[in-house]
Amino acid sequence: MNSLPIGIFDSGIGGLTVLRAIRDRLKSENLLYLGDTARVPYGTKSRTTIERYAVEDAAFLVEKGVKLIVVACNTASAMARERLREEFDIPFLTVLGPGARAAARQTLTGRIGVIATEATIGSGAYERAIREAVRNEDETRAIEVFSKACPLFVPLVEEGETDSDIAKQVAVKYLAELRDRKIDTLVLGCTHYPLLKGVIAETMGNGVTLIDSADAVAEEARILLARLDLLNDDITSNYSRFYVTDAAGRFHRIAERILGAPLDHLEAVEIWGHDRLNTTATN
Repeated sequence: MNSLPIGIFDSGIGGLTVLRAIRDRLKSENLLYLGDTARVPYGTKSRTTIERYAVEDAAFLVEKGVKLIVVACNTASAMARERLREEFDIPFLTVLGPGARAAARQTLTGRIGVIATEATIGSGAYERAIREAVRNEDETRAIEVFSKACPLFVPLVEEGETDSDIAKQVAVKYLAELRDRKIDTLVLGCTHYPLLKGVIAETMGNGVTLIDSADAVAEEARILLARLDLLNDDITSNYSRFYVTDAAGRFHRIAERILGAPLDHLEAVEIWGHDRLNTTATN
């Protein structure tokens, strides 16, 4: 069991920021990554559809043989956590809780902003998780959470527009309201958004700390695996394998830029219906 890989899934390339953090912190772990690039973005879909997509993503990783699944998609974390735990007898870790706890620890003024997809913002999951995290630290502490959906951020990242004039214009439009709220902490509530961190930081200005949940997720993954006695101590043959549901060439180019290293194994696969494991292409 210890040598089995950690499975990570996201709607597209954003979850690579989580994989990178896990790989950096847990250097001996084997990793499987699934990007559902054929159906990105998840954040504009209904709860029923998001749950179905998340179950199919998780089922693919389970059938590959993993010891832990990290849901590196904030939308799926917010909308499908309960469904996933009902369907599968395997440990799950979502990005939502670690990000909320990191924000609660960081804020000094108690004024926290959250940017995420429409589905995540509509669920209210981050606001509830942040308030719970603050209560666990200090029940008397006052907290205000201001949320903003930023639906164009995901397609900008998927198209590689992470530092363009278009990205800067969209950021100014989306984030003006949160700047006016005088927040001191901003949760990047979608794993695509850290790839826009430079643009977002420039737009928000000094005095606002950006919370990227990837590092917090990596540390919580280490703690969970240690508690379950599932850490892999063999660093001699560790590997990372990548699977996508569409646009393998584009994923390959962007992934190598994000990870700063070549991809050893990339396959395009189908994960829906009865042909979940039908391989359609290999790079």
